Amino acid sequence: MKSMHVAIAGAGPAGLAMALYLKRAGHRVTLLERFVTAAPVGSGLILQPTGLTVLEDLGLFSRIAALGQRIDRLYGADARSGKTVLDVRYDAVRGGRYGIAVHRAALFGVLQEAAQREGIEAETGHEINGLEQGSAGASLSTADGRRIGPFDLVIDASGARSLLRRHALNTCEPKRLPYGAFWVSLRARPGLSFGVNSLVQRYRRASTMIGVLPIGRPRLQDDPMVAFFWSTKPDQVEQLKQRGLQAWKEGIHALWPECEPYLAQIDGFEQMTLARYGHHTLPSPYGQRLAIIGDAAHSTSPQLGQGANMALLDARALIHALQQSDTLQQALPRYAASRRRHVRTFQAMSAMFTPFYQSDSVWLPWVRDQLAARLSVVPPAPQMLARMVAGTLVDPFTSIGLQERDWNIAPQPSALG
Repeated sequence: MKSMHVAIAGAGPAGLAMALYLKRAGHRVTLLERFVTAAPVGSGLILQPTGLTVLEDLGLFSRIAALGQRIDRLYGADARSGKTVLDVRYDAVRGGRYGIAVHRAALFGVLQEAAQREGIEAETGHEINGLEQGSAGASLSTADGRRIGPFDLVIDASGARSLLRRHALNTCEPKRLPYGAFWVSLRARPGLSFGVNSLVQRYRRASTMIGVLPIGRPRLQDDPMVAFFWSTKPDQVEQLKQRGLQAWKEGIHALWPECEPYLAQIDGFEQMTLARYGHHTLPSPYGQRLAIIGDAAHSTSPQLGQGANMALLDARALIHALQQSDTLQQALPRYAASRRRHVRTFQAMSAMFTPFYQSDSVWLPWVRDQLAARLSVVPPAPQMLARMVAGTLVDPFTSIGLQERDWNIAPQPSALG
């Protein structure tokens, strides 16, 4: 395929990874960001073997490994009884897999630095709200009436609130989920029994979920941090604030006293980020001169922790489709087909599992508490859970021209360290 001029709407992980792939393939890239200063939003996340394999393909694995925290286990227990509710270990499947938890600023920083080294700069302050087709290509319209373009291809990496996905061949909008979560990054406190290499959670039925995730550090010179999160309904936040921060802290302390060193670091609700979640999967994540990747194409609750990993896989899938095709008209359906089975499988699984952990149901968490721990130790359940969390229950690599990283090879020291 001839070299194209490509616009990418959104300078998050999906957009930055896509920009790197396109620039290295010889395309001209214009990266557009709606914020005046491009920056990460949120606290921490786990990069699974899927996303980490893409980052290695981009030559960025060692840098991420130097900043993040290796994760070997996901563990959750009932806050009242202490009964194990969730216990997933990556080593249930042979091969040495693990996850790496990172501060979102670390992931953003690594990708942004790589983009800048390649001469890719984000043009900020562009709030994209529409797409117009013309004989010369596709042009983007902004909220303040500007027109940008034309481009041979527009890639929508603008997230779950995308205004461009309505231009897909078959479109839909996210269905709002009743539960969201407060997230905050805090200084790690050594000596607590959370587990350095584990995501640890406590549950009260399905209406309360508290979690602590070690996420390494935003920069090499920073102190280690954790992501602390607590589930809540966004439409009840104002009532929560009226009751006061101390009442909120006392409620968490009653369920999980070990959290006190982290609660002590929270001075107000404004210190935390309220995440709102929705669920949708575009039937066709493309349109005329348009490709849609990441949360703009498929969003869900973070229960399976696949969001950023799915976005990175999308970026790799799209560049693979472009490289394997003679025309854009061939490439876009090929991109969609290469991701369809993996995306739909994990979207369905997320929709199925979320009510067991974040809902008002009484009987679903009871079923969870009675069966989860027992089933998680009976083969093949441990292996299936490990593959589910790793993002490999359905093979995501072959269809996008990737081979999974060899996890027995230690990361090489980063040249950027």
